Amino acid sequence: QILSKACGSYQTNCYVVKTANGEIIIDPGVNAFEWLKSVCQKPLAVLNTHAHFDHVWDNEKAQKEFNIPIFTPKDDIFLLSNDIFGIGVPTSQADVVVEPDSTVLVGGVEATFLHYPGHTPGCSAIVIGEAMFSGDFIFRGSIGRVDFPYSEPEDMKKSLEKFIRLKQELKIYPGHGGATDTKTEKISAARWLEML
Repeated sequence: QILSKACGSYQTNCYVVKTANGEIIIDPGVNAFEWLKSVCQKPLAVLNTHAHFDHVWDNEKAQKEFNIPIFTPKDDIFLLSNDIFGIGVPTSQADVVVEPDSTVLVGGVEATFLHYPGHTPGCSAIVIGEAMFSGDFIFRGSIGRVDFPYSEPEDMKKSLEKFIRLKQELKIYPGHGGATDTKTEKISAARWLEML
């Protein structure tokens, strides 16, 4: 079961994946913690798709209050302690530094971090079962912005090419907006590649 709530002024999707052993939290953004308290019985971990403020705002709150580890992509670790937009984002510290394109075990469940840099250096899509949590890499009919500090348009091109080659067919749960799927977004990604 997958629960979601759009949090904060950027309506960033925070997800809760319910497993047999407890809940996996993905991208706890602005004011996500209050909602998490109401839907989680046995939180297992926080997974970050990337480390922009609207996806990690309540990282530390969830980590400390639930006493659970944070898993963050290696190349975005520096963003957890750098307020690059100057808006007073609470800093947090990852317990597990996730290497690009690697799989971690959370409560006996495999979570694979597919590395798709471009929006941020460590930007990843997290695959759990048949679900892909794509953060700000892929949205329904769109892709993540590449005009932020530490964004890289050339990396985004390579990431889109890599995404188009993905063999699995998955449901996509993006960082903003509604759900979609890999089949649909591969067509969209090919169009975006031509525009970048």
